[in-house]
Amino acid sequence: MADLSASAPLLRERKLEFGYSKNRAILQTLAKFVIKSLMWVIFVVWVAAIFFFPTEFVQKLYSKWIKSTRGSFFGVTGSIFLGFSAPILVIAILAFIYVAAFSGEKIERNNYKFPRYRLWTFPVLVDGPFGVVSAAELIGIVLFAAYVFWSLAAYIVQSQGMIEGSSITLKEKSELMLEIMGLRLGLIGLFCLAFLFLPVSRGSILLRMTDIPFEQATRYHVWLGHLTMAIFTLHGLFLMIAWAMQGRLLEQILNWRDIGIANLPGVISLSAGLLMWVTSLHPVRRAYFEVFFYTHQLYVIFVVFLALHVGDFIFSFAAGAIFLFILDRFLRFCQSRTTVDVVSAACRPCGTLELVLSKPPRLHYNALSFVFLQVRELSWLQWHPFSVSSSPLDGKHHLSILIKVLGEWTCKLRDIITTVSEHPQNNLESQVKLITASVEGPYGHEVPYHLMYENLLLIAGGIGISPFFAILSDILHLSNEGKPYLPKNILVIWAVKKTAELSLLSTIDVQSICPSFSERLHLEIQTYVTQESEPPLEDGRFNEKAGYPRPLIMSSISMSCLVGTGHKIWAGIYVFVSTIGFIIFYGLLELYYIKPHQVFSWWYKGLMFTLCMVASVVTLGAIVIFFWNKWEQKSSSNESGMGRDEEKESLLNHNVFVTDDEKENLTSVQTITYGSRPNFREIFSSHAEQVGHVNVGVIVCGPPGLQTSVAKECRFQNIRGKWNHPIFHFNSHSFDL
Repeated sequence: MADLSASAPLLRERKLEFGYSKNRAILQTLAKFVIKSLMWVIFVVWVAAIFFFPTEFVQKLYSKWIKSTRGSFFGVTGSIFLGFSAPILVIAILAFIYVAAFSGEKIERNNYKFPRYRLWTFPVLVDGPFGVVSAAELIGIVLFAAYVFWSLAAYIVQSQGMIEGSSITLKEKSELMLEIMGLRLGLIGLFCLAFLFLPVSRGSILLRMTDIPFEQATRYHVWLGHLTMAIFTLHGLFLMIAWAMQGRLLEQILNWRDIGIANLPGVISLSAGLLMWVTSLHPVRRAYFEVFFYTHQLYVIFVVFLALHVGDFIFSFAAGAIFLFILDRFLRFCQSRTTVDVVSAACRPCGTLELVLSKPPRLHYNALSFVFLQVRELSWLQWHPFSVSSSPLDGKHHLSILIKVLGEWTCKLRDIITTVSEHPQNNLESQVKLITASVEGPYGHEVPYHLMYENLLLIAGGIGISPFFAILSDILHLSNEGKPYLPKNILVIWAVKKTAELSLLSTIDVQSICPSFSERLHLEIQTYVTQESEPPLEDGRFNEKAGYPRPLIMSSISMSCLVGTGHKIWAGIYVFVSTIGFIIFYGLLELYYIKPHQVFSWWYKGLMFTLCMVASVVTLGAIVIFFWNKWEQKSSSNESGMGRDEEKESLLNHNVFVTDDEKENLTSVQTITYGSRPNFREIFSSHAEQVGHVNVGVIVCGPPGLQTSVAKECRFQNIRGKWNHPIFHFNSHSFDL
């Protein structure tokens, strides 16, 4: 009896603990479901309101809404903003709550264990103007096309109904029809503009919530940019044709009326948009990247003069997305003001640069992330994207990138690094002045999806192997530390032009990460040297005798944590406070300036509206950023210490010289083929026979031709539909800015 009574309290305590844990899990699941459902409901209602806006039913609801709120404090502007801009801001705030509360949960991999098709990873179109398009992306393209054509058809029918009953000449009917359709096209363009700015916000919580990486979001921005500018161009063209038919083209173009649409600001906005559009076309962007980059800064002129053109209440149709972009842009501006220490720089004989940048221990990122780099000695405005080649597990205080020397910017950077290595007698202070680096990011997937596949097929062209070094290092670290990870079979297909590029494999120091990796992981690297028929040296190995330059600086100025994977709670506070500040600023403007002084000019109120958006971000948002920075500095200083010195010592020892033994790390699993390109049909078929009916994650990083070939083969293998063959999931890590 004594034994039983002694054990009873313990049993009851365990039961209570289990019950508490179970109840907590249920509440957590319920909270996730409620927040996610609420976001979906708001998004669907918002999109439905835009899609069905041309219908008579929605038009009546819209008219009733405007009439009932016309006399409210914020008037018509507040009504339209609440209906068409506020939803996306509410979704953003809910997304911060969701990510902050639930992103730290264990990654669910069960859905990736069972072979099945997924819309996001099934390539449907592989040739054409859109490049490689997944099933989900094709659905989005079809929906946008359907919206544009449906809206045009609905407005044409409505316009004809209005004109048919009027007793005017055919010429006057044509002029009126052109003017009406021009105005309707402008409204359609505004709705497209509401989506245009969402994917270009690099650190947007919406991209993180949907786990859309910026390289994919950039494609969506390009597609939406072409669509939006085509619609706005037709908008201006229709109106100018109508004015020319009326014989008052110049008069209307120069018109800047107070009440109603101001035409001249619209002409200026459209001109800026056309310049951005023309210089962003692929042939121009590839040949004259600087022209594209500098011209694209005209987005400020485009947005400001658009607000002057349509006034505050019409501008409110698209203001929500533009406000989120302003929030993201200001945050990136604050992050980029920090000068980041270049811990070390290496210039490899294969024409590749390796930079190791200092980062704070609290800055977290996933493999397959990338950063935007600015070197002020080369340009104060140019920012270039580079994949991160180091795993987040390689070290808390540094981050590595590999840069292929191709254009003018990279050539100048190589010259600077070479100058440092050729003058080792210079002291560190004079060396550090040669490179002043700033960093935006890192950006990337919120979830490390490469860890969710048991079988990985990594396909790279040239320097495209860089992000795969981060993946391999990530998996090797997890394997060595005994942490759970899913990838067990990894096949790397790497196509290079010259044997010299093979020396990049020495980037991964496998011996120090996981010496016995072959016992835990099946890794195979198939390398194809396409422009050489035989190895120039014995056994095809490139003997890199040259050592790396000594570190440029070993101090403690790290990149900022503000963007990319920055602190979720602080980022949410920044967005929330800035949004509330914008509402307060505009309310004070209405109360103490617009209404007392009876300001009625549309263009002027549009300007004030835009200034309120910017002012709320650069004042209240800046205050949040100030305290956010202080908190980050304090937290980082608490986590720094001996670990930083030990890590720098390790980097120094690794970068001073690369021995032959270290370069042999991955040669044991590498096979080299000379004078041919990869035969993807043969590779995929052979791999399918080996792994059986499983999910295979295919990640490709390389030029468009490589992406097309791999996507085409993924589609072919999946369409074959053999029951004992795997399902290949196509993922692209390639982007072209």
